[in-house]
Amino acid sequence: MDAWRRAVDHVASRSTGGPLPADARITVHFHPDRRIGGESVLERIAAEGAYRSQFSTGISNGGLTAHPGGDRWRWESRIFGGAYDDEAPDERPVYGAVEHRRRETGGAIRFGSSWLEVARGAWPRVTLCWPDSVAEPERFGTAECAGDLLALADASAVDPLDDYVEAHVHGGLEIARDVERLVLDPSFRGTEIERVAAELGVPVAWHPGLELEVDRIEELEAYRGIDALALAIELAVDGRIDARILGEAAEGHDPQAVKRVWHLIARFGHRARR
Repeated sequence: MDAWRRAVDHVASRSTGGPLPADARITVHFHPDRRIGGESVLERIAAEGAYRSQFSTGISNGGLTAHPGGDRWRWESRIFGGAYDDEAPDERPVYGAVEHRRRETGGAIRFGSSWLEVARGAWPRVTLCWPDSVAEPERFGTAECAGDLLALADASAVDPLDDYVEAHVHGGLEIARDVERLVLDPSFRGTEIERVAAELGVPVAWHPGLELEVDRIEELEAYRGIDALALAIELAVDGRIDARILGEAAEGHDPQAVKRVWHLIARFGHRARR
């Protein structure tokens, strides 16, 4: 049996409740303009025809522990019953989130300004957990057994950036086979990102966008610290910062600091005025 089938079966055996709502979406967030070896993440996705996990790419908008014996490796071993312990990096799942609350910014905006929407045909290969796998969760689900998990998440009082139900897409995430559409932040209109998106072979949509005014000093400093706020102020243009501005300035700065600035935008940004 394929590793992904063993993993899905293991999670399914621990899942309860009814199926995902008919209008739910599964979104895989990423920053399309971040660079990998001289090309953007979106260019790499277009060239390979697939979205790959941190184990393959070595980059992430979360923690960087995807290596044998690392935290991500250990968490996956626990959640998926050891199904991937001896598998190649490309065999491992990619991470997303369930969007069942009808939000305009997808299931987990903290992990990227844009997202791939997973096609329904791939849902039988999706597993779920609450909370995030970093917390070593005990509650699990699948697309067919997700009701109890969603109810638990909706009843929990957590920060808006942390209230997502984590999703794992097993068996690969191929663009032509598994992606319904690409949804981009509108700050990328008229840029190279829009051009590459048009060549991806799937419909392209735009969400309303997020833009942060960096004059909310006390609130922003308390959320991610003075260093993140200082970097946001440094990078802002006319007192505002969005996904494109942050991405253009990302190289040359600590990726973890850039990630925290994005958290400020994702948490406190308002609909972009375009």
